[in-house]
Amino acid sequence: MLSELTIRNFAIIESLSVSFQKGLTVLTGETGAGKSIIIDAVHLLVGGRGSAEFVRHGEEKAEIEGLFFIDGSQHPVLEKAKEFGIEVEDGMIVLRRDISRSGKSVCRVNGKLVTIALLREVGSALIDIHGQHEHQELMDETKHISLLDQFGSEEIIPAVLEYQNVYRDYEQKLKKLRSLSENEQQMAHRLDLIQFQYEEIQNAQLKINEDEELAEEKRKLNNFEKVFESVQSSYTAINGDQRGLDWIGLAMENLETAAELDPAYKELHESVANSFYLLEDAARSLRNELDVLEYDPQRLNEIEDRLNEINQLKRKYGKTIEEILEYSAKIEEEIETLQNKEVHIGQMEKELASLKKDLQLEAANLNKARKKWAKKLTGLIHRELKELYMEKTVFEVKIETDEDHFLKNGTDQVEFYISTNPGEPLKPLSKVASGGELSRIMLALKSIFSKHQGVTSIIFDEVDTGVSGRVAQAIAEKIYKVAMNSQVLCISHLPQVAAMADTHLYIAKKIKGGRTKTSVTPLTESDKVHEIGRMISGVEITDLTRQHAEELLQLARLMKTPT
Repeated sequence: MLSELTIRNFAIIESLSVSFQKGLTVLTGETGAGKSIIIDAVHLLVGGRGSAEFVRHGEEKAEIEGLFFIDGSQHPVLEKAKEFGIEVEDGMIVLRRDISRSGKSVCRVNGKLVTIALLREVGSALIDIHGQHEHQELMDETKHISLLDQFGSEEIIPAVLEYQNVYRDYEQKLKKLRSLSENEQQMAHRLDLIQFQYEEIQNAQLKINEDEELAEEKRKLNNFEKVFESVQSSYTAINGDQRGLDWIGLAMENLETAAELDPAYKELHESVANSFYLLEDAARSLRNELDVLEYDPQRLNEIEDRLNEINQLKRKYGKTIEEILEYSAKIEEEIETLQNKEVHIGQMEKELASLKKDLQLEAANLNKARKKWAKKLTGLIHRELKELYMEKTVFEVKIETDEDHFLKNGTDQVEFYISTNPGEPLKPLSKVASGGELSRIMLALKSIFSKHQGVTSIIFDEVDTGVSGRVAQAIAEKIYKVAMNSQVLCISHLPQVAAMADTHLYIAKKIKGGRTKTSVTPLTESDKVHEIGRMISGVEITDLTRQHAEELLQLARLMKTPT
């Protein structure tokens, strides 16, 4: 659930911190007070499109931050966080977004910098926002199939995955076949090209790590003079006339005399003697090195030429010798395929025919599952619509199938059809429903889908526009039922909806220092009566209005009490 929202320098909001509770939270207030601005801020927090226009006049940036608490270890957002390397401790996720006056956004999830796309991925698993103009998912028939699949996910999703496993193999094989079936001229050009590339790589006779070994040998040759001088100087220092070894030999002889006269010097004599013999061995090794050290300028030229040849191949075929050899193996296989094209085409056609049968079988299983759950969805929506006083409305999930037209999600086209008036034929939902009807249909669907989506919070932004009377009461009860499965934040102008709130927040604006500021106040029971009365009658609140508000609140309490 969304626990706390902090907004700074956003539109008319200077600084605002709001705590939210579980259940149904209703936000009310005068038009223009900033209710929708708060929802706009949440929308941006979860990856919505930003703009410099959101930054409060005179400020450098707008800041939005939200704290979410996650219940359980199976929430889908935890999987997304793990996928993107975001640590989640104690079930807490903090989203933050800063928008500068230049329009640039900086996004963070639990302190980690992320892209807007990643923020949107995480945010979509936390909050589901529905506004009075945001029925695109219902109006877009291409989204209907995903709504149905989501509803019947326990049976449909496994069937989709089984289908997609075969579909991937089928598409890859089909792509290869189409590539082989291109015109002869293109194939001939392709064959000439890759044969030339293959021969060029083979003629180079590359060896793994050859470039690294050559680079090391080149480095030694380039430093030959310094190495030779250093070795020669070391040898001279140890074994030259009046150099180190002579003086240590003299010390050894004198200590040997001392040790014969006084045994206390025996150990010291042995230590110096050991050093003498070690240095003597080192001097011999240095002499041997000087005998074999030889500078070969021709070898340096050979190394340079070979490295240039390898680098030329790297620029064409891969960053490393391993990649070049892998590319060589790949085109060798392609050469064989192109040279024996007819044989391969025949084999692929057989494999495709077999895969097509498997694909049709999986598509049929998927179609059967969708039809089963479409029937269940239709029944539940009719029940929900009846509760919203649309009992004469006929709803149908139409599934059309083209067995030879394979798509990523099957061979089915799913679209919601509806008839809101008796005697009228079923027509696509997007072409029939009015604004008020769409609000109720969307609410009916959300009442069903909220149990399956797993999102932390659902926001309804004035989805009750255009309704009144008993329909308004039915919508209020339906929104409350949705809130029993998810935290719901709802902006509303309906007193019936406000009366059902578990938490009622009043949004107000005031002028201070020549600037407009927005405030949020949690209402007490007596405050609720006053605010609901205002929503019923407008500015003037009479005793009758107050009585009506109290009756709505009493009715809401009765509705919430378990029977």
